[in-house]
Amino acid sequence: MIYRFRIILDNDTDEDIFRDLEIRETDTLEDLHNIITQSFGFDGTEMASFYISNDTWDQGEEISLFDLSEDASARLMNETSLDSVVHEVQTKLIYVYDFLSLWTFYVELAEIVDETEGNDYPNLMFVQGQVPDTAPEKLFEADEDEDYNEFEDGIDVDDYEDLDFNENWN
Repeated sequence: MIYRFRIILDNDTDEDIFRDLEIRETDTLEDLHNIITQSFGFDGTEMASFYISNDTWDQGEEISLFDLSEDASARLMNETSLDSVVHEVQTKLIYVYDFLSLWTFYVELAEIVDETEGNDYPNLMFVQGQVPDTAPEKLFEADEDEDYNEFEDGIDVDDYEDLDFNENWN
């Protein structure tokens, strides 16, 4: 089967910037990484990761291009087939390219179709918009929690005898 994806650049302009592409369901996330970088005009030499996402685009488990973890436990793109992370129920991924610039893309499975004989895959189907020269700026903001009070921990700092030095030491 062939997966048809829409890859949307998360940008701060009014212009929609996306690519529609086709790729075999048995190809790896590294294959998807390669066609994404090529279709958006990147050289593909920077670090990148996919993140499994839900319907509200929350970032989940990371699948990395290279294993940089201390215990060599990271899930890798070249070992992960598309059909093992994307299917009819799980249709969304977040893709981050170049961790210094943070090019961020929303990857959504649009359709699953039969392979067309004579077509080469992966296949870039449609291009919309020009990629800006620099990555859009990211704002990192936490959700405000009105009920949170950092000093409401139940410890009376004036009652030194109840404070166990070893237990409460930072």
